[in-house]
Amino acid sequence: MDDKTLEMFKQLTEAPGTSGFEGEARDVMNRYIAPYADDVYTDHLGSLIARKQGAADGPKVAVVGHLDEVGFMVTKITDKGFLRFQTLGGWWEQVMLAQRVKVYTRKGAIEGIIGSVPPHILPAEERKKVTKKEDMFIDIGASSREEAEEWGVRPGDPVVPVSPFTQMKNPKLMMAKAWDNRVGCAVAIEVLKRLNDEQHPNTVFGVGTIQEEVGLRGATTSASMIDPDVAIAVDVGIAGDTPGIKEQHRNAKLGGGPQILIYDASMVPHRGLRDFVIDIAEENDIPYQYDYMAGGGTDAGKYHLNNKGVPSLVISVPTRYIHSHAAILHGDDFENTVKLVVEVAKRLDQDAFEKLKKA
Repeated sequence: MDDKTLEMFKQLTEAPGTSGFEGEARDVMNRYIAPYADDVYTDHLGSLIARKQGAADGPKVAVVGHLDEVGFMVTKITDKGFLRFQTLGGWWEQVMLAQRVKVYTRKGAIEGIIGSVPPHILPAEERKKVTKKEDMFIDIGASSREEAEEWGVRPGDPVVPVSPFTQMKNPKLMMAKAWDNRVGCAVAIEVLKRLNDEQHPNTVFGVGTIQEEVGLRGATTSASMIDPDVAIAVDVGIAGDTPGIKEQHRNAKLGGGPQILIYDASMVPHRGLRDFVIDIAEENDIPYQYDYMAGGGTDAGKYHLNNKGVPSLVISVPTRYIHSHAAILHGDDFENTVKLVVEVAKRLDQDAFEKLKKA
């Protein structure tokens, strides 16, 4: 992984961008993707769309990542200056307590922590119980509501996990917040970059959607604006290669290649597009893995329903510890995901599109 790519990862993942507050992350994506696009614009809710023109008579292909990360929103300031909050995206209580956060106020960012009770003063039975989200609070060091308000805090402010981008001892493993789903945005950037000097028989759109984690909302609006013929959502997938994951969920491992999602709760992938992508992976010796999710969904869940219907597929980068303060992925999986999407873009002409539509 070269230094420029690592710097892109750092800037993308460290940018704050919870659902509804994606502006800084969008600015980073815009800086990196604009040099390789014919034009860049947004829909009316703020999803970024970068168009790369190829053959004018070819299909329109959307490569979609989402800008937002899981986080929180301030809902109330208590008399003592503690902050109550609402989760943005799906959080499991056991990964939340005693974790550092930043509250982004109109006067700047304030560091804090999701408070916890020391085990020394908890009865034995209480130690076994999971603290409910609604009972949690954020401590920013304020002594009163008035002081917190003076610092700029008010209900509605976004709260973002604190976790710097870190290249691990194995340099191919990278840990950061917001891999879900800045890695999808990074793939969209890199795909347009590699198509910059290539002929491709279509128009490719690199998309960074907003508010995926709270209902695939930016996917709805950006799909309406682009009206694509084909959509590939690039997201994180679940790496099942750690202790504690049951055998039936060990469908992918870090370094094993991108995941082809065969089912999730928002979409059954288009059979023709799925087979088209798998054939290209096999012809080019690009490793891949299968995955499915009984629950949850991706932006493809909205893209495939746009207008008269859009053949859609999810290609995921296997990732450990998603929907927590820090996640880990493998550089080879990013690289092979990019290679696969680029090869698909280079081959997806109008004839190929008409054939896969009939599958």
